[in-house]
Order: sequence, then C-alpha cells, then structure tokens
Amino acid sequence: MPHVVAVAQRKGGAGKTTLAANLAVALAAEYKVALVDIDPQGSLTQWHAIRMTRTDAKPLTFANLSGWRLTAELDRLKRTHDFVIVDSPPQIDTDAKLAIRGASLVLIPIQPSPPDLWAAEGTIKLAAEERRPAVIVLNRVPPSSRQKDILAAGLADRGIVPMRATLGNRTAFVDAFAAGLGVTEGAPRSSAAKEIQALMREILERVG
Repeated sequence: MPHVVAVAQRKGGAGKTTLAANLAVALAAEYKVALVDIDPQGSLTQWHAIRMTRTDAKPLTFANLSGWRLTAELDRLKRTHDFVIVDSPPQIDTDAKLAIRGASLVLIPIQPSPPDLWAAEGTIKLAAEERRPAVIVLNRVPPSSRQKDILAAGLADRGIVPMRATLGNRTAFVDAFAAGLGVTEGAPRSSAAKEIQALMREILERVG
C-alpha cells in the first residue's frame, strides 16, 4: 500500500524542506520514493537540481507543481511508488490543505521555540479537520535540554505527544543539503544520519 507523507508547517524556517529531502533519501534505500515540491519558494527543487548533477546519488522521482494539480499527481505517483513525500507551502492555504487532505501522515517539524509551537497549532487543526493523522517532529534541537524541556511542557499542556525521534541542530544536515544529498548519503556514520534513520523507522511503525 502506498503512503503519502506531507511535511507541513505554517511557519517558515522550521526545517520543513530539509526534513522532506532527508526522509525521502533515507526511505529510498529500501523503497521506491517520489518527492513533490508545492512550496513556491522552490528550495526542494533547487536541491534536486543539484542532485541531478551528481553521479553518486540515488535517483528519486521528482515533481514540482502547483497545489491544484496535486491530487491528480498523487494518484499517479501512488500507482508506482511506495512513498510520496510532499513539501508543502509555509502557510495554511489551498495548496497546503490539498497536501494534508491527500496524506497518510502529516509531519509537522517544529524548533524548540514558542513561535514554532504556536504556528504548529494551525497545522494540527487543519489536519484534524481533514481527518488525517498528524505528528510533531522536534527539529534543530540544541544540545542544551532547557529549550527542549520547555517545548515538551508546552506540548504536554496541549495534549500533544511528539515523535520519539528528534533531529539535532547539526551542520551535517546543512552540508548534505547544499550538496544535493541526504545526510544518510553525505555523512552516513554521523549522529544526524542516525537521527534520520530513527525517525524513518518510527514513521514506518506508524504507517504500518
């Protein structure tokens, strides 16, 4: 059964695109994966363009399109892929709604800061309205536990249980993305690669 994972967050700068790229690369080691960019900023499209110039990167099916075409594109891609990862726009609009509506799972990356948590509430609400499962991914978590503890308390107050796997604030993610790679390719023995693999395994558990 094919699965669609929408990476959504109404606040920019939460690491949405980096998460989508790294998750797709990690999954592609075992599954047939497609990536879809409906974010007008096009950062994922630029990443993929760099990737296409490399000879050491596993090919990924890729599409860059407007959100109104998303439903038909998802139907097409699900016929030939195990996973379709969608990088959605950093705001709640029609395109984001279509991405969430078509998802098997909605991933909401948030950094350990109150604005990220506040922004995530709108995405959580939209997923609930569309009756789609949504889960928080703690991203760019600093080594200090104080900010993480404050965020965890804020999530608990809202009855939200985040993913067990968290992603640290690591340069390996930045370096790999700039090179058109996932961190599991660019730095396979790094802590960052282990974090992405742990997140991937947890997602596989959730989608069955």
